[in-house]
Amino acid sequence: MSRLLKIILIVAFIAVFFEAGLISSYTIVTSQPPDVGKLIGMQIEEVTSLFNFGSSSSIITNPTTKPVSNLADVATALQSSSGLDGINLQSISAQVSSTTKASTFPVNITAIGYKDAISGSNSSVITITANETFSLTATANAKLSDGELVIDVDSIKITSSRKLYGNVNANST
Repeated sequence: MSRLLKIILIVAFIAVFFEAGLISSYTIVTSQPPDVGKLIGMQIEEVTSLFNFGSSSSIITNPTTKPVSNLADVATALQSSSGLDGINLQSISAQVSSTTKASTFPVNITAIGYKDAISGSNSSVITITANETFSLTATANAKLSDGELVIDVDSIKITSSRKLYGNVNANST
């Protein structure tokens, strides 16, 4: 037998065993007889979607950053819900991943906040320390008005808060 024919037969056997394993595992998991046509059709769709990746695929959308019209209100809401001493207004950005055609849609908000470092207690030693800096990530609902986002401050929920900079031993003497 030629070498090419052997390779084709090996690939065919692997495909047959894979399909048999898929059908038997479908039966075990769902406790129902499999619809072989649907299973093979699903596999063909998945493989073709891999080849069409990036060509107007609606599965993955790139987030777009939009300007926010109510920055001060968003900063106040982030500050009160995070417990930080302040939020940098220039660092607030809102990314939209879904369509903006709906009346309200979810947005992801990122911001940089700070917390004043408290140094020393009732002592005569003056210690100068830097503020602790935090990166905040939050989600909220927004609507689009004149090309800018109007974020509903009551719907803001902080999803993560990461300390970027801070003195580890600020309170030790």
